[in-house]
Amino acid sequence: MKIGIVCYPTFGGSGVVATELGMALSRRGHEIHFITYKQPVRLEQLSHNIHFHEVNVPEYPLFHYQPYELALSSKLVDMVKLHKIEVLHVHYAIPHAYAGYMAKKMLEEEGIYLPMVTTLHGTDITLVGNHPFYKPAVTFSINSSDVVTSVSQSLKADTLRLFNVKREIDVVPNFIDTTKYTQSISNCQRSMLAQSDERIITHVSNLRKVKRVRDVIMIFYEIQKNLKSKLIMVGQGPEREMAEELVQELVLEDKVLFLGESHEIDQVLSYSDLFLLPSEKESFGLAALEAMVNGVPVISTNTGGLPEVNKQGFSGYLSDVGEVSEMAANAIHILQDDATLKRFKENARKQAFIFDVYSVVPLYENLYLKALDITQKEKAPKN
Repeated sequence: MKIGIVCYPTFGGSGVVATELGMALSRRGHEIHFITYKQPVRLEQLSHNIHFHEVNVPEYPLFHYQPYELALSSKLVDMVKLHKIEVLHVHYAIPHAYAGYMAKKMLEEEGIYLPMVTTLHGTDITLVGNHPFYKPAVTFSINSSDVVTSVSQSLKADTLRLFNVKREIDVVPNFIDTTKYTQSISNCQRSMLAQSDERIITHVSNLRKVKRVRDVIMIFYEIQKNLKSKLIMVGQGPEREMAEELVQELVLEDKVLFLGESHEIDQVLSYSDLFLLPSEKESFGLAALEAMVNGVPVISTNTGGLPEVNKQGFSGYLSDVGEVSEMAANAIHILQDDATLKRFKENARKQAFIFDVYSVVPLYENLYLKALDITQKEKAPKN
């Protein structure tokens, strides 16, 4: 099958999922075409089965904001015609499903019927998409898709609650390629971050307010009172300055390391003993899953899709948003002795294997076939 994938090419969860999906599909013999404004960061290499097509947005003085959706829809039309793309899979309702719909209608003028699968990831629904300015466009984009998926049951429920959706929504969880994780590290490598008798606690995010970065610091503050430990902060975002100031205020400068954006997240996680994710909202919790596949138990909130990923008392613990003291106590319980930590590490890895990519990708393949069938019926002559 020839599949076009539209996503954000960034460090964010949706871009990672879309890229990993495309690479997994290519290994199963499909021809994949990534269509976006920059090569996705997780896209390892191009091949005869994986192609990247850059969307250029020419600057024009008339436009205060350059019309990316217009450029994207035009590029989609060109690439579908040139490469005979059979299915379009867009990640995010806006702007990608919106641009995808416009491409579909332009192609129909030439007798080409392109099925479109839209995957909802969270921000396009619960944050940006629910804004009154965007809500009509999001609703239209969802209802105009041939097949709609969400990454968790929680996100599906939010979508149905917030929007007048007339399409069925299939839940297809995010996933991880478990074959990439061997856990082969050395004490020498780990010693670059911490002493042998120190626990390593990690947080990975885009450091936005929704991630409750202050709670991360305060949870660690309580942990380090009881256990020798280091906190590794991976990511870049608007809350970093606040976090650095709070670290100074609490006199934790020698115990907290800010790495910024990193291409070695898996390496950092493989050294880690615990992962903190006290978010306000998480449609799925891909960062938690990436920690777990590296054998890192998770302390998280119970919001959104996190309870579908992090199993209470098995791969970690879940608490209400803002329950810093409880999260710190649970963290200390996991970390305080080697036997308990070893058990949680093993359980975290077992839990992650439920979301192996090769269990999930066939679900998308079936949905592509479903979308193709819907489109075939639509273009059939009406009696």
